[in-house]
Amino acid sequence: MSLFHLFIVAVIQGLTEFLPVSSSGHLILLPNLTGMTDQGQVIDVAVHVGTLGAVILYFWSDVREALFGIPRMLTGRIDTRGAKLAFLLAVATVPVIVFGLILKATGLDDAMRSVAVIGWTMLIFGLVLYWVDQKGAEEKSDTDWTLRDAIIMGLWQAIALIPGTSRSGATISGARALGYKREDGTRLAMLMSIPTILASGLYLGLEVAAEADAQAARDGAIAAGMAFVAALLALTLMMRLLRSVSFTPYVIYRVILGVVLLVIAYT
Repeated sequence: MSLFHLFIVAVIQGLTEFLPVSSSGHLILLPNLTGMTDQGQVIDVAVHVGTLGAVILYFWSDVREALFGIPRMLTGRIDTRGAKLAFLLAVATVPVIVFGLILKATGLDDAMRSVAVIGWTMLIFGLVLYWVDQKGAEEKSDTDWTLRDAIIMGLWQAIALIPGTSRSGATISGARALGYKREDGTRLAMLMSIPTILASGLYLGLEVAAEADAQAARDGAIAAGMAFVAALLALTLMMRLLRSVSFTPYVIYRVILGVVLLVIAYT
């Protein structure tokens, strides 16, 4: 792949992975609307690794606490914040893994990779995000996360496997519907992305391990580095803006893009 192509894919993945606008939808649209060749699974794995590194670095204090809590969680002692966080993150990841395996086994994951599907999900879930953001209470913080809330947000995250829905957008919508403050709900949604991206990256990595060669490894390393920088910038900007701005700008973008895609799909 050319350096320009790698740059475009990495920047799209990095900027859209954590913004509520759907990274998978944008990556599917790239070859469909521009005529570029599909980047392939090796690059998909690489840019996921890049964005994973960015979210771990940004939320390192929370990640470290959860990591130290894993041994206590595994022995059934959910008596510290770290153990509780590790346990709830594990619970919230189960629905997306189960739903993802079902989609893969039935072939629906490929069937839904169309401009029309992405157009509808961009539009519908953009409006859902607007509604819950405007109507949802702001009474809970991230320390109020419960087993029930983790399961519900996990189900929202599973829905986001439909292209164009947005993993971050769906989980943020779930958090706002449950009454979490914007910044706290977004923090939980971002932490939920870590085991999800890790599971997805490992699954894809096993699929492409036998196919990778020196050239693919070089392209992947470049793409991962660029995706890391783009994701870290996007994540930092979004978290800062949430202190004073709602999710409405992202909703406006989603609605406009959704309408444009539907026009393209049906004409």
